[in-house]
Amino acid sequence: MSTLADLRRNYRAAFLQYLPRREEAALHKAYEIGRSAVADGVSLLELAQIHHDVLLEVLRDTRAEELPGIAEAASELLLEVLATYHMAQRDLP
Repeated sequence: MSTLADLRRNYRAAFLQYLPRREEAALHKAYEIGRSAVADGVSLLELAQIHHDVLLEVLRDTRAEELPGIAEAASELLLEVLATYHMAQRDLP
């Protein structure tokens, strides 16, 4: 990933793919996004801001009864993206 704009675009695509069916393919895409972000030196703060921005976009068009499912999906996807950060941190002395 070359820019934060690319990261945002890819994160948004994975998020929107994951929401309707919660399939493993979208989670795998999220994991790969996390790997690329770590390799590119994207900070956790930058990644959190992207997650927040994408989530807010989705929430603007979400009916109240769908909010719990959206929140759960958002959490699942973010955890998958952050898995690489967690593994990288554990490998530090």
